[in-house]
Amino acid sequence: MSFADIIPQVEELVERSLDEDMPVGDITTDSLIPPHSRGKASFIAKAKGTLAGLEIARLVFLKVDPFLKFSIYFKDGSRVRPGDTLAAVEGNVTSILKAERTALNFLQHLSGIATATAQYVEAVKGLPVKILDTRKTVPGLRVLEKYAVSMGGGQNHRLNLSDMVLIKDNHIAILSRQGLSIKDIINQARAGVSKNIRIEIETTNPQDALEAARAGADIVMLDNMDIDSMREAVKLLNHMAIVEASGGVNLDTVRAIAGTGVDWISVGAVTHSAKALDISLELET
Repeated sequence: MSFADIIPQVEELVERSLDEDMPVGDITTDSLIPPHSRGKASFIAKAKGTLAGLEIARLVFLKVDPFLKFSIYFKDGSRVRPGDTLAAVEGNVTSILKAERTALNFLQHLSGIATATAQYVEAVKGLPVKILDTRKTVPGLRVLEKYAVSMGGGQNHRLNLSDMVLIKDNHIAILSRQGLSIKDIINQARAGVSKNIRIEIETTNPQDALEAARAGADIVMLDNMDIDSMREAVKLLNHMAIVEASGGVNLDTVRAIAGTGVDWISVGAVTHSAKALDISLELET
């Protein structure tokens, strides 16, 4: 996912975020700072990580004041170290102060996601597997968070419920009570969507995974299986479908999971539990 892909959604999010932070202006800055003061502020990395969100930070400042000059020194996706100057903004000080927190909120949060993703990608380096995100995102921020995942070297799973069929445990529980087998469920799903829509199904043991692949599932998810079961499932499927591992994935387990031969590993933690990257805005007047 590139930044150009999400510009319309980003502009709307930026406007809403600024309205949230300044419903009637910044009464502190407006009452204390001379309106024609000028200065320059620099974004400084305080921790090691992977960058995401500088273009969004630029949008925030320019929405507040289109006459500000915003200079970017590191591209999104870059690895940064403590002390690196990432970008600078120059112009009216009151405008800089009004945009500061909203810009930093986006930049720190998205860089945290990119950093977490890059750690997982690094952990499986050399193995033929992709690290994917999930839909475990902050409501309203999904396109930004998935963009950050891509900046960290990860891949995006479905963006929303309309993208693809993903038959989960609750779907299976309901339909199995009606007497439907895995094959029946997949056939029913296939009949209900267009031919270009991919179908994925959760399975909890190698035998169900094989049945799903034989029934024509495009992607078979191995949900919370142990390492030996995943390895057996991969062997049984023998490239009949894309194999995705999910559940119980962390930095301590991800390489062993990758070693089973799965094609994808989905990691909810890269979005729902990522720690914000420490970045500050330091002002010179």
